[in-house]
Amino acid sequence: MKATIRKIIHVDMDAFFASVEQRDNPELRGKPVAVGGSRARGVVAAASYEARKYGVHSALASKIAAQRCPNLIFVKARFEVYSAVSRQIREIFHSYTDLVEPLSLDEAYLDVTENKIGMPSATIIAQEIRKRIFEETGLTASAGVSYNKFLAKIASDLNKPNGFTLVTPDKAEELVAGLAIEKFHGIGKVTAAKMQSMGILTGADLRERSEEELVRNFGKVGHYYYRIARAQDNREVQPHRARKSIGSERTFDIDLVEEHDMLLQIDRLCQEVAHDMERLKTTAKTVTLKIKYFDFTQNTRSKTFLSEFSSADAIYTIARDLLRTPHLPQHPVRLLGVSVSNLLYQHDRLQEGYQLTLEL
Repeated sequence: MKATIRKIIHVDMDAFFASVEQRDNPELRGKPVAVGGSRARGVVAAASYEARKYGVHSALASKIAAQRCPNLIFVKARFEVYSAVSRQIREIFHSYTDLVEPLSLDEAYLDVTENKIGMPSATIIAQEIRKRIFEETGLTASAGVSYNKFLAKIASDLNKPNGFTLVTPDKAEELVAGLAIEKFHGIGKVTAAKMQSMGILTGADLRERSEEELVRNFGKVGHYYYRIARAQDNREVQPHRARKSIGSERTFDIDLVEEHDMLLQIDRLCQEVAHDMERLKTTAKTVTLKIKYFDFTQNTRSKTFLSEFSSADAIYTIARDLLRTPHLPQHPVRLLGVSVSNLLYQHDRLQEGYQLTLEL
């Protein structure tokens, strides 16, 4: 019996945060915009396409961004608004399929092999989704369609912004062979540099290497590299993929040197983390405090407990102790971050309770 070919869509919003700001403020349209940071300091969270032409991108230091683009307009991030728009978009996705796997606020995989509207064409569904997103939010999205997640993700990036690409089985290997190794989803900058030093510059070069060699050089992920070089990816769309950690961090306009000021910021971060935990109905056993200094060096301090916690007060108490252990920061602090991990979701807890009942 012939196996069913999956129909996977990857939808990726175009410069999402910056596009929302340009949508809501007409004066920003057509201008280079950076969300997050300031001309003096901080880090860019997102950049409009007008800004990207100057080499401005996310995670770039704001000072460097301003040097590259003197006319760059910095706006404060409004994550509550971005989250609300993201929920709108996901409602559109779910009107076609329940097999939706969000990767972040602005992108997701959809498996439409079987779908709610009985449409056999994934291409038509993807185009409908893009049209509805624009009509209902005023924002544009790019989409890629193929028979696996890897190819759909690659496809969505080929004709951005506001683009669409279909990769059929007969074109997949040719596309992958000609793809620069740094364009492969799942291969980061460090790995790409290592591959390039080994003479692996394209997908065709990657395909020439044996699975044993890739595993020897890159560990278990080498199995994945071997498969994607052949346009193979058996991963399923996971609609209920649980987050492994929840966190919040903030870069400050002025470096912090006093414990009191650091604790005020940590308290704010803990409130945000606890809010997300409540929304996701989860508890945690580990708290991690991230400290980045004025010279961009950083360290992390973590503590794990046998018991669970979820309140802002509990997280704050742990984070405060981490700030003081082994000693308070000895240099001015430009960024603080608080995250929790070893999460236990309500669904998991109910399952555990059910299993315990069976054992009695």
